[in-house]
Amino acid sequence: MSLSAPPATPAGAEALQRLRVWPGEHRVAVGLSGGVDSSLTAALLVEAGWQVEGLTLWLMSGKGACCAEGLVDAAAICDQLGVPHHVVDFRDHFQAQIVDFLVEGYQAGVTPLPCSRCNREVKFGPMLQWAAEQRGIERIATGHYARVRHGEHSANGRHQLLRGLDSRKDQSYFLYDLPQASLGRLVFPLGELTKPDTRAEATRHGLRTAQKPESQDLCLADHHGSMKAFLDAYLPPRPGQIVLAAATAGGPSTGTVIGAHDGIEHFTIGQRKGLGVAWSEPLHVVRLDAALNQVVVAPRAEAARSSCHVGTVNWVSIAPPGQAMEVEVQVRYRSAPERALLTPLGPPSSHDRGHRCRLDFFEQQFSITPGQAAVFYAAEVLLGGGLIELDHQ
Repeated sequence: MSLSAPPATPAGAEALQRLRVWPGEHRVAVGLSGGVDSSLTAALLVEAGWQVEGLTLWLMSGKGACCAEGLVDAAAICDQLGVPHHVVDFRDHFQAQIVDFLVEGYQAGVTPLPCSRCNREVKFGPMLQWAAEQRGIERIATGHYARVRHGEHSANGRHQLLRGLDSRKDQSYFLYDLPQASLGRLVFPLGELTKPDTRAEATRHGLRTAQKPESQDLCLADHHGSMKAFLDAYLPPRPGQIVLAAATAGGPSTGTVIGAHDGIEHFTIGQRKGLGVAWSEPLHVVRLDAALNQVVVAPRAEAARSSCHVGTVNWVSIAPPGQAMEVEVQVRYRSAPERALLTPLGPPSSHDRGHRCRLDFFEQQFSITPGQAAVFYAAEVLLGGGLIELDHQ
């Protein structure tokens, strides 16, 4: 039991103190995946005196670390901590919101980002609703490495989303699409811990997941064995051509055919390895043409871009801006922040995700990928984000 655990590490002690002085009611449902992060989240909350209930979403059937093994570990952690554990069947919702969304995106020639969509449409929103309606609990806690500065403590009165203290584990990028109503009800106990802190604290509590390895892939890739296997299960083979970009081929439109592929869904913008073509210099994927079923490639020098458009923008920590502003942008989860000028497009929308903008980067960017998220920051504060759009120019 956490209550009889040895003394906390310095980082753990600070996390416990923050939880003990947290304003409001100390009842919470903890989203438990069966990993070490969510396990420690529950343990710290119990140790801090919160009334905790575990909540695990059943998203897929059969083998898969996020479901079969995860359910077992989540149940065992709740048993160890002496708290109730609820399993909610979200398989149909996950299929419609994530699996179908992914398949449609790949068919259209984009590389969808399922994790931010899953956080909004499958995890946080539905979990908050279920906890409130079924258990009368208004707060959700998860093991994300991110922080929330609640409205009463921010200068503009909005709930602000902040990077996690551990820059190597910061997961704020995947949370950019959460609305204000959800942010105000979230607790991230690990936001100021590093991953080594988490392992040490999990070991202190004797959690069975303390040394459990992390998944390195999207949950669907884990579930099917690989992302290719997942896509092959839903999309029939559609052989097509690999062509040189027009500028490289010296032609006005379609480039020279230099290879073949078995489906554009198996490629992504910026990809260099695994193309199966020989050329005088390394080639990278620069476009996926769904209409022509072509993978368009070019040398790296021709793959860079200086701007892009971003749609379905969700403004998180600030109100929608009315004029251009300088921001730091991440165009991939693991990419470094890059300076850019953000220009709002069109009048502000009353819908919280009805905004578009243009990004003009101070330095040319490689691998700007339609379907992935562009997330805007000012230092540690996540301002907002949206999805990179296909270039129709």
